[in-house]
Amino acid sequence: MADCKRRSRFKPCIDLHDGKVKQIVGSTLSDDDPGALRTNFVASQSAGDFTCLYKEYDLQGGHVIKLGPGNEDAAREALAAWQGALQIGGGITAANAQEWLDAGASKVIVTSFLFPGAKFSRERLGAISRAVGRDRLVVDVSCRRRGGKWFVAMNKWQDITDMEVSKESLDMLSEHCSEFLIHAADVEGLCQGIDGELVRKLGEWVTIPTTYAGGAKHVSDLALVDSLSSGKVDLTYGSSLDIFGGSLVKFQDLVDGRLE
Repeated sequence: MADCKRRSRFKPCIDLHDGKVKQIVGSTLSDDDPGALRTNFVASQSAGDFTCLYKEYDLQGGHVIKLGPGNEDAAREALAAWQGALQIGGGITAANAQEWLDAGASKVIVTSFLFPGAKFSRERLGAISRAVGRDRLVVDVSCRRRGGKWFVAMNKWQDITDMEVSKESLDMLSEHCSEFLIHAADVEGLCQGIDGELVRKLGEWVTIPTTYAGGAKHVSDLALVDSLSSGKVDLTYGSSLDIFGGSLVKFQDLVDGRLE
């Protein structure tokens, strides 16, 4: 009998900063000290070019993230190149979410809007879920370690919120959204390996589709995430990937080696 267990999948990304596709070290984003930013890669291709590449291989469900201002046009270009295939995050609120769905996003991704003053607002979660529908909403629970726990980080991962990432919090959030995106901000952009402990916990906790990003450095990390999460968590590669100037992982190898 064939094994029909779900397998972890490669999910593509387009990170936008100052209107360009970039790969950056997540922990160096700072409004107070812009000079601290460490950039691993700045693309010569447009955001739309990357979308067309993903479309060629039918890599649906990837995400476009606007890291700060100046990214609206590039984001719209990325979405227009493959309508209904990519998710959009960065500055999403209940007021503008539908606008981005109308621009071609499959789903909207929200974080900071849910945490006014870095404190979780169930009212805001309900408002945006009602505005777009649970099936079109992704909650970004990107996080940082504090001791032996993880707490949601907002505002380009600079500010730690009052929400611990746990089975209880994820169960509550999943009542209002259809998917999670989780950047492990402490290892994002470092190409030094995934946070395996977090991936394992996510595999135990999540009940809806979930994508992890942060630290992936080898093609075999996809199989590792599959094993750690029992196939419940998908994986995004960033700075290690050759299409983003990396030397550790070939995009074609990921496409050819997709787990089935």
